[in-house]
Amino acid sequence: MTATRITRFCLIRHGETDWNGEKRIQGQIDIDLNARGEAQARAVADGLQGQSFAAIYSSDLRRAWHTASIAAAGLGLAVSPAPTLRERHFGVLQGVTASEAREQLPHAHHHHLARTPDYDFDSGESLVVFAERVMSGLDALAECHLGQSVLAFTHGGVLDIAYRAATRRALDAPRDFMLPNAAFNWLERDDVGWRLISWADCGHLQRALDEVPG
Repeated sequence: MTATRITRFCLIRHGETDWNGEKRIQGQIDIDLNARGEAQARAVADGLQGQSFAAIYSSDLRRAWHTASIAAAGLGLAVSPAPTLRERHFGVLQGVTASEAREQLPHAHHHHLARTPDYDFDSGESLVVFAERVMSGLDALAECHLGQSVLAFTHGGVLDIAYRAATRRALDAPRDFMLPNAAFNWLERDDVGWRLISWADCGHLQRALDEVPG
């Protein structure tokens, strides 16, 4: 496989929001960063110094777009919106915590824990539909940037799908990997498929941890 057929991706989950701290399911509800999330985005900017990308994309949800606008400001490229990088729509679970879901929406909570592939949370996206949307979008970006490196800002659910694609892991297999806010996740894609390079690199985030108390 020649290098010209390989696209390299750095995927970054948005910085922290208040709802992340509350363990509240955001889905496609448009929540912005909190102060800690903004500090994480600045730390991402520092960590990206010296890196070169052909293009930068972001989910159009505010928490990802705000992270991108801070983190990519010094890279000399405009950020392009990519709606396929949006978080999964969690239907009736959007806006509730796990404990609230367990008490108020036990059926949906059960399927959420079980990762039932075809369950859509009564008006949301099933895992099957979500995975198709995410991977079709990433494949399209890879084809647009063959032989290049791409930076993309997105969400935990999208990273979950990308990790599974790169490691050949089933959608309903339990998650045994981390999805930290503002970490660096490197993958590459060629004609054979997706491969994991490195995952959940948080080395650049110590400054953000020191900058904002709590």
